[in-house]
Amino acid sequence: MKTLKDFNFKNKRVLIRSDFNLPLNEKGEIEDDFRLKQTLPTIEYLIKQGARIILMSHLGEPKGEVVERLRLGPVGEKLSRELNLPAIKTLDCLSKEVRNLTERIKPGEIILLENLRFHKGEQENDLEFAKELAGLSDVYINDAFSVCHRQHASVVGITKYLPSAAGLLLEKEVKILSRILENPWRPLAAVIGGVKIESKIRVIKSFLEKADHLLIAGRIATTILTVKGICLGRPWPSREIVKEIEKFELTSSNLHLPLDALVSPDNKGRVYVRTAAPAKVRKGEELLDIGPETIKIFSQIIKEAKMLVWSGPLGYFEEPKFEEGTKLIAEEISRNHRAFKLAGGGDTISALTKFGLRDKFDHLCTGGGAMLAFFGGQKLPGLEALGYYR
Repeated sequence: MKTLKDFNFKNKRVLIRSDFNLPLNEKGEIEDDFRLKQTLPTIEYLIKQGARIILMSHLGEPKGEVVERLRLGPVGEKLSRELNLPAIKTLDCLSKEVRNLTERIKPGEIILLENLRFHKGEQENDLEFAKELAGLSDVYINDAFSVCHRQHASVVGITKYLPSAAGLLLEKEVKILSRILENPWRPLAAVIGGVKIESKIRVIKSFLEKADHLLIAGRIATTILTVKGICLGRPWPSREIVKEIEKFELTSSNLHLPLDALVSPDNKGRVYVRTAAPAKVRKGEELLDIGPETIKIFSQIIKEAKMLVWSGPLGYFEEPKFEEGTKLIAEEISRNHRAFKLAGGGDTISALTKFGLRDKFDHLCTGGGAMLAFFGGQKLPGLEALGYYR
């Protein structure tokens, strides 16, 4: 996989696939600029190299139509402030005006194209759309790890028409994730939480083989305990997921599931909240957080780890009554100064933000879905398009 060091960018038009899919509030203001700031080193490097920079990204899910609230105007304003340079914002990502603009751009100047997903060709990986994008530049740089698991025109198709390489952020993400899988510091502990087991079953299988300890919580743990006959009266996953869970050995020394939980009839805890073993949860009750015994056991494992991976909250942390498990485990991870600590996924980053712990981790992955695909052993089309194979 080629990187920025493999090219001479002086006076070249460089088209960078960034991820500026930032959360916006009701007023259209950026609520969290984490992803934007992570790609600044690549932009700044190319400015110093004398490149003529063209940025492209998606925002939200406009489904091939122009949606006014999903225009990249706020992103352009934020970029200009961060770089202390004007970012020329276009009204489209492809048009005669855009082509003329990219031809006139000078070294050190920046153009930000409009939302790629205003065009259906982006998500359909339409090669004609990709070819038109490629016609705007001389070199293509992918710095958006978060979309590398997508077969999209700006991620995959475009590499057929331009010399291509990974940006600094993408290179960093791949290097760190590869190290965790291939040569981790031991003990390696993975904390997996969240809601949808379908999105994490491959990761669970992978870490059951590679990690010294796999700590599972959240609704994912409830699903496993349900299939294993411990939690009764709960919804079952698909037949395919059931087959995979049936292979798990609950007595395995590296698999750790909740021994107790905070339960309530509703996720606000308005009626009552009590602590119960998973087998003692009553019909109509929800498991909404890990209990004190589980926190104690998980914390001891985390203290001894030399490398830690965390994806997914351990309970319904958005509600104060059920935030303690996620908060205390996040704090325990942050206190382990001997370990390399990685976290990824939107809800995980949101939890760290809520508890003021983002800067306590060594690396925050910018793409939760791509990270899960990578750890789960899946091929990422965006990386393969750059020549990266595992």
